[in-house]
Amino acid sequence: MKGLFKSKPRTPADVVRQARDLLVYVDLNWNSQDAKRQEKMAELCKNLRELKFILYGNSESEPIAEACAQLTQEFFRENTLRLLIICLPKFNLEGRKDATQVVANLQRQQVHSRLIASEYLEANKDLLDLLISGYEDMDIALHYGAMLRECIRHQSIARYVLESDHMKKFFDFIQLPNFDIASDAYATFKELMTRHKSTVAEYLSKNYEWFFTEFNSRLLSSPNYITRRQAVKLLGDMLLDRSNSAVMVRYVSSKDNLMILMNLLRESSKNIQIEAFHVFKLFVANQNKPPEIISILTTNKKKLLRLLQDIKLDKEDEQFEGDKAQVIREIEALN
Repeated sequence: MKGLFKSKPRTPADVVRQARDLLVYVDLNWNSQDAKRQEKMAELCKNLRELKFILYGNSESEPIAEACAQLTQEFFRENTLRLLIICLPKFNLEGRKDATQVVANLQRQQVHSRLIASEYLEANKDLLDLLISGYEDMDIALHYGAMLRECIRHQSIARYVLESDHMKKFFDFIQLPNFDIASDAYATFKELMTRHKSTVAEYLSKNYEWFFTEFNSRLLSSPNYITRRQAVKLLGDMLLDRSNSAVMVRYVSSKDNLMILMNLLRESSKNIQIEAFHVFKLFVANQNKPPEIISILTTNKKKLLRLLQDIKLDKEDEQFEGDKAQVIREIEALN
């Protein structure tokens, strides 16, 4: 007789529905200190581990595509993602890690060849505002930051962030005194500026003035070594990308930009010197150099040649040596 009353195994959709009910309970009863709330919280953390197991599998079993699709469909059918993001500060560290991994995985799950996470986020863009504001809270910054980077894998979502006022905040976040949070903010900023080529090219063309004014003054001229090093590397990545060729020509036609790069070439840090060289060579290679650029290069000819001779990589690199030789030839030819 016992066998007749065995409970049916829960489907992935059941697990999501239970998570949703628990999230609603936790959200509404957060200020009560009773044992029931703690019990529900423990149940919720266990539930998150179960969701993670369905999506990721474990050392003994791979995730099952059909189960992942069921879970994803139910997750975005109602506001489970919203509740999970809102309630994240209330979880313990393990719960936050599990929630972050669940959200990250869901961004990649397709249901009938559709990325339904992208569709949900497009209809709920305020959630991105919430994730970005997480950088202002030390306890959740790294979790919200990791979620945000997964969300901006979707081009339309990256465009929303790029076109929002939040972009200005990244220049502050990247320089926060907490190294881990500043590094995480930089990782997100870099993703925004490099992942979706056509969107970034359009954005930089429209926002050239304010963006590079901020970039030059706040990042390339930062008193912080790490910030300068990351910024000059990112600048090279952006300007050397073919899709940003119009922006690159505009950047290397400015004498103010040239002066900043020449100062970076003079840094004692070899890493910064090398990254600065990759941008500096674009000024020299420009076939239509404005007169003021030619004038600065000519005036500083001897110093530049000395500097360039001294820049060496730790291991041999034919491409680098070839580029350097070409730049030296171009500068030597200036009158």
